Amino acid sequence: MSTKTTSVDCPNCKKSVEWTDENNFRPFCSKRCKLIDFGGWASERNSIPGESVYPAIEDEYDQ
Repeated sequence: MSTKTTSVDCPNCKKSVEWTDENNFRPFCSKRCKLIDFGGWASERNSIPGESVYPAIEDEYDQ
């Protein structure tokens, strides 16, 4: 019985990656690509479009 292995493209470098339990970084090809992506979210270069879920906080000294 043969098992088909799913392949995906790394979201960062677009390298083809096998989706297996042995790949601890999936969907990324490496720890480096995973950290580059994380850095994008942490620095807000990456974001999900839409309204903020946090209301604007007014500075009490501006009133």
